[in-house]
Amino acid sequence: MTFDDFNFKPDLLEGLYSMGYKQPTPIQEQAIPVILNNKDLIACAQTGTGKTAAYLLPIIEHILEAPTRHLNTLIIAPTRELVLQIDQQIDGMGYFCSVGSIAIYGGNDGFTWEKQKHALREGVDIICATPGRLMALLQNGDINFEHLQHLVLDEADRMLDMGFFDDIRSIINYLPKQRQTIMFSATMPSKIRMLANQIAKDPEQINIAISKPAAGIVQQAYVVYDNQKEALVKSILKNPDYQSVIIFSSTKENVKLLEKNLKREESSLKAFHSDLEQAEREEIMREFKSRRLRILIGTDILSRGIDVDGISLVINYDAPPDPEDYIHRIGRTARASKAGVAITFVNQRDQGKFSRIEDLMGYEVTKMPLPPELGPGPAYDPEANKKEGFKRGPANGKGNSNYKGKKKSRP
Repeated sequence: MTFDDFNFKPDLLEGLYSMGYKQPTPIQEQAIPVILNNKDLIACAQTGTGKTAAYLLPIIEHILEAPTRHLNTLIIAPTRELVLQIDQQIDGMGYFCSVGSIAIYGGNDGFTWEKQKHALREGVDIICATPGRLMALLQNGDINFEHLQHLVLDEADRMLDMGFFDDIRSIINYLPKQRQTIMFSATMPSKIRMLANQIAKDPEQINIAISKPAAGIVQQAYVVYDNQKEALVKSILKNPDYQSVIIFSSTKENVKLLEKNLKREESSLKAFHSDLEQAEREEIMREFKSRRLRILIGTDILSRGIDVDGISLVINYDAPPDPEDYIHRIGRTARASKAGVAITFVNQRDQGKFSRIEDLMGYEVTKMPLPPELGPGPAYDPEANKKEGFKRGPANGKGNSNYKGKKKSRP
């Protein structure tokens, strides 16, 4: 199947192909016809499967077919980074057909706030917004949704995790009842299903490889003591094959400390966290996308808020807090059918957590031997560590055994 099979307008196809799109992904193959047929949709798809294009392409096609142009579509996403990326994709896809959008998000200055309001007054086809800033504009009477045709909730599960459930319900009260509602979510917990039942009408449902990493990701894990982690990450980063790297750590304090320590040996590296000004964050992202910056260190804000092709390595310096976050983190690599490597450091405290991740995926991640100069790591025994606690490694970081985990059967 090719994008020509959807019978898109020539100008839309020109923008699509100019961005390097070749063949539709499975989520695009299934979702685009549903949206073109004006059906409500609930789609469950992992990160990196092409879901943004899956809803943008048919929506832009609808806009081009409309007899008159009004504010047509509202897209709500959890973070400013994701909002900006969606806005950039609209710019690319709609470049040859003059479809316009505006990104609305918090954390910017008064000038940007006024610029956003001015753009809304002048008219725009698509709004991409975070829930908090959108609510502020609605309460001020700055947006008229009278002619809205499409509502998209992107990464709906993350928005609910971040506490936006009530904001989303309030926003929907401002929208026309006659509209197409499209929800994309990586997971489908009960709260998402409850929201879907409230806002969607007889929706079609699509499920694409829920809770499974992309096939092109080579997954590895190192069982380590905490005081072995820094030396291990330095050793891994010496590999010249890893030209574009994201390192995830658990807190922004750890992100800042890791940046300070790694910069002694790696200059092309920056931290990305909420204490930075928005302009600083945008500049860091531009540097990373353009390959002027080799390594990006961040918290889970990056796991859903970055869309960069060609990332060769993802390192979980700290194991993620839950299995779904693991899927999102490692999904930053091997995007669009490309290959990539994902490495996770598992200390004793996180062994039970990592075992649950393996259970969710249905197979065991390969445990790699530590470099000899680091000494052995702790034994990998998640059941014992969950029940009995653990002893910390000695000051020199040398443990008592190598990995002797049990094999799990593949599904």
